[in-house]
Amino acid sequence: MRSANLLNDFAFKYVFGEDCKEANDALKSLLTVFLERKVHHVVVKNSEMVKDFSKMKNPRLDLLVEFDDRTMVDLEMQLRQTQDHLPIRFSYYLARLHGSQELEGKYYGELKETIVLVFFNVNLIDNNRMCNTFTLKNEDGLSFVKETEDRMKIRTVEMAKLDVNKPLEEMNEQEKMIYYFLNCHKGIEDSKIKVMIESDGVIQMLEKRVETISDDGWKKIIADFQKLHENEERMERQLELEEAHKAQEEAKKALQEANKLNQEADKKVEEAEKKSEEADKKVEEANKQVKQMVRKMYKDGFSIDQISEYCSLNVDEIQVLIKS
Repeated sequence: MRSANLLNDFAFKYVFGEDCKEANDALKSLLTVFLERKVHHVVVKNSEMVKDFSKMKNPRLDLLVEFDDRTMVDLEMQLRQTQDHLPIRFSYYLARLHGSQELEGKYYGELKETIVLVFFNVNLIDNNRMCNTFTLKNEDGLSFVKETEDRMKIRTVEMAKLDVNKPLEEMNEQEKMIYYFLNCHKGIEDSKIKVMIESDGVIQMLEKRVETISDDGWKKIIADFQKLHENEERMERQLELEEAHKAQEEAKKALQEANKLNQEADKKVEEAEKKSEEADKKVEEANKQVKQMVRKMYKDGFSIDQISEYCSLNVDEIQVLIKS
């Protein structure tokens, strides 16, 4: 079994993106099969990224392709075994690509079509189709613009949905190419790969590109790729730790703020209780003075009716004060 592995960002760029006729023909075949449109001419806009696969350090924007009609395609091989943020990431790629067009002095109608074509090896979309195309639509599936004017598309290829046990003669062109991607490392040891190499022109073309890399070259690509993703994972873990630390600090700050508010609330409650106590004392003192005055007036010979009129108390209240 050979070291070749097309499920690798670096290898994917090299096989399809190198500045040579063979790679360009392989790329046109790939785009024809998965975009389901005839591709006569393409230009790789970032071919400098694939001149030396040992120096590739950016797995994000895999291949930026422009057709002869200036349609732009961002071709991605997304191999990390995660569903985390993929739809958000692909939407960002599409927005970035569409917004990169120069429009100064032009009409919006002159904007060219942009497509993000992504290959990934997880089940993400809840249907049985391996290939799906997404455009701008509302909740009822109504397109925001006419189909002929829809210039932003995401085309997904879920390689994990391929039935690898399906007989070769029943596979369509997309399934065959994905099978080759998934099993390229087996070479002619795989019976289906062997038959495709012998009989399928597109797969023959891909096989020739794969064979341009020596076994040692493949090992280096895989090692560099692994190293890159290990660094990526370390960076992501560092970001996660920083986010966790930030959340912890924010929680600590929020707790301190809550404690401060609680202390202020306790202080206000304490002040309110103190004022209430003072008010109760004043009321008690006033009641005491009224009681003394009523008793003195009664003792000095004032009648209860006179005291009631003078003190604004009813007869019953005066009698209670006199007797208490």
